[in-house]
Amino acid sequence: MDTQITTEQQLALAFAAAWHRLEKRLDSSLGAIRGISLAEYRLLRALADAPSAWASRVDLAQAVGLTPSGVTRALRPMEKLGFVSTAKSKRDARLALASLTPAGQELVDDASAVVNDTMKTLTGRSPAAQARMDELIALLEDFGH
Repeated sequence: MDTQITTEQQLALAFAAAWHRLEKRLDSSLGAIRGISLAEYRLLRALADAPSAWASRVDLAQAVGLTPSGVTRALRPMEKLGFVSTAKSKRDARLALASLTPAGQELVDDASAVVNDTMKTLTGRSPAAQARMDELIALLEDFGH
């Protein structure tokens, strides 16, 4: 049995460990300053980026890696807090659409600033660090395609 770790295994483990550390750091920052989790921020960010300002739960699920029912469960408290509104589709009454309220847009804007600040403290602010991040973003966007 070969117990030698391969480069591919090292890469997989490094990605997983880095994601875990990043998720914990962003959860902590967002929770302390805006009272939301990284998962909630990702949903709100996906809504803010929706082309028509409205998104279906299926679209949101694909954007953030949840199931549509997981999106429904996650949006419910945000709707009660006034950050999200939902409506039935005019074309298909079975389809529920979600959008940000003005308070939700303000939350996304504030939380985005928290994410930016947290990432700057983690990655540095130098032009060289920015260039490395741009390369990494391009690599990750192509990853698995």
